[in-house]
Amino acid sequence: MSSPALPESAVVRSSGGRRLRVTDSVYTRSLQVVALLFLALMVAFLTSMVLQSRSAFQHFGLGFITGQTWDPVHAHFGVLVFIVGTLASSAIALLLAVPIGIGTAILLAAYAPPFIKGPLSALVELLAAVPSVVYGLWGLLAVAPWVRTVLEPSLQKIPVVSAITSGPPLGIGLLLAGLILAAMVLPTITAVSRDVLASVPTEQREAAHALGATRWQMVRRAMIPTVRAGLLGAVTLGLGRALGETMAVTMVIGNNNVLPHSLIAPTQTIASVIANEFIEATEPYHLTSLVAAGLVLLVICVIVNGLARLLVWSVGRDRIQVDVV
Repeated sequence: MSSPALPESAVVRSSGGRRLRVTDSVYTRSLQVVALLFLALMVAFLTSMVLQSRSAFQHFGLGFITGQTWDPVHAHFGVLVFIVGTLASSAIALLLAVPIGIGTAILLAAYAPPFIKGPLSALVELLAAVPSVVYGLWGLLAVAPWVRTVLEPSLQKIPVVSAITSGPPLGIGLLLAGLILAAMVLPTITAVSRDVLASVPTEQREAAHALGATRWQMVRRAMIPTVRAGLLGAVTLGLGRALGETMAVTMVIGNNNVLPHSLIAPTQTIASVIANEFIEATEPYHLTSLVAAGLVLLVICVIVNGLARLLVWSVGRDRIQVDVV
């Protein structure tokens, strides 16, 4: 007895299901290959930097990290000055950019009417696309004179701040580098924070208003606690750009290989010293020391981002535990 023929629609569905499974399998394998290629690229990149900087670490030892002398003429190199300059300029940038960026994001997500929200959001995204060399030129030609004649003398007149702003007002220096970095990371922090705050469900906001909360109470108690991990992620992205910024900082920081004794003193960052000296590095230890400085910067970025990821994970876990309870 012959078996009954399957309906044509069942055959089509079966064939389509097999094609769908094959497509999913190919897509999954492709993603796995791309991920492995990315991992292999990172391993090759790190291995290359370690091999090229090995002679500098072998020759100078721990003094390469703790030394304050960077003397290409006598082949003596230490990167402590540049580590301090990198961390200090990034800290100034975050100190200025985080309150403004998150405050602007709250304005765009909860307060601004549509006719303001659209143009202001577009302006923020446009600022994020400005090349770093343009920020550097703007800082050198427009901001530096104002910092030299107005900001630094005003800070030196404040008793609490004068102790950390001693020295002649030069305009260029650590403070100006922090200001320019703040302007550069501000669009990133603002745009990401705005998107994170906008992802809070409308029902959650309306529920807060229904309980009698004002708009600020709704933002503070219903929106910000929900997306704290995302806000920390936005700050982390801004910090990553500040740590590795090169051209803009090189143009405004003063490029002095000395530990900054105040906020207005010229100094250097790891990125700026590499940009300034890499082309002229002909002596072997000079070249390997620059590569080693780049490796130190990479390690700093990995450590800082790792700590930020740990903080984001901790905040997210605490939020989940509160929701469960």
